[in-house]
Amino acid sequence: MTGSRIDTAGGRSTVAGTDTAAGTDRTRPGRTLSRSSRVLTPVAGAAGALLLCVSVALALTIGPADIRVADAWSVVASRLGGHPSGLSAIRDGIVWDLRLPRTLLAAACGAGLAVCGAVMQSLLRNPLADPFVLGISSGASTGAVAVVVLGVGGGLVSVTGGAFLGALCSFSLVLLLSHILGGSTDRVVLAGVAAMQLFSALTSFVVMTAADAETTRGVLFWLLGSLSGADWTDVGVCTAVLAGALLVCGGHARTLDAFAFGEDAAATLGVSVARTRLVLLSVTALLTAVLVSSAGAIGFVGLVLPHAVRALTGPGHARLLPLSALAGAVFLIWADTLARTALDPQEVPVGVVTSLIGVPAFVLVLYRTRSSR
Repeated sequence: MTGSRIDTAGGRSTVAGTDTAAGTDRTRPGRTLSRSSRVLTPVAGAAGALLLCVSVALALTIGPADIRVADAWSVVASRLGGHPSGLSAIRDGIVWDLRLPRTLLAAACGAGLAVCGAVMQSLLRNPLADPFVLGISSGASTGAVAVVVLGVGGGLVSVTGGAFLGALCSFSLVLLLSHILGGSTDRVVLAGVAAMQLFSALTSFVVMTAADAETTRGVLFWLLGSLSGADWTDVGVCTAVLAGALLVCGGHARTLDAFAFGEDAAATLGVSVARTRLVLLSVTALLTAVLVSSAGAIGFVGLVLPHAVRALTGPGHARLLPLSALAGAVFLIWADTLARTALDPQEVPVGVVTSLIGVPAFVLVLYRTRSSR
């Protein structure tokens, strides 16, 4: 092999050169994949945005109350300063106060978890990394349980606030442990596993020793993921943090492409490995903490969807991040719609639905990846 070159521009990784023994041009497959990805990306982005809008509109109409798409959008228009919707106060409240914030929160959480998964899988070079690998979900669970069961905060701290503080404590512990152990990628993952087990044990201990049966049921429902308590404050906070995280992660797209070659190669290409890893891990941890504090622990969204999108568009993060966000938003909207209607009037935790769908989907992704090699 002669004339090797690494090119990360535009989210593309190729090795240029010719195998003189075989007489085979090694650049052609990489160029073909790059060209097809560039053609596919705008189409996929437009289709994803359209599918997201359709999903939001249809999700507002699904439920016990008979509400049409036109009725739902008339409520939205009237609330934004248009003409009165003409619906009863009850139907107006169902759309504006219940279904719309829940649907938008599902979209924000799905998008955020998928983006976090895509970033962490590249940053840690671990295909099994997801937003909860740093123990953030376990820390949030402990914080929420401490507020609900133990009354920590004396009523001044909400469940969401307790979950957020617990997530930050867990992430701080991971940073401390990984620094003490050397700060390498595998040490970060191991520190995350240790924190996850620690906070999971603390949560179980508190629930088993201090909670009554009713409280235990409520806590377990939240731990499995639930969007039933969604309100406009949650939507605003999660959307704002998601937008900021997308800007930061999107600005590091080429840097994340460089990490695909390993930390040494990234450093050779001029990347400040330690600083970049700290910034991106902190951003994804903050976003995950906010999402978990609002919706509980929703698994498999950040693990499966980045792999599925990567298989369609290639590894370039300039494409991968926005398309993963769209895929995650659409997926969680429909997962939550199924969770709240499948066993009506009883509601299933949305984390149960995502796991039931995510496990076979993940096996399929792994099989297709194996078959393509």
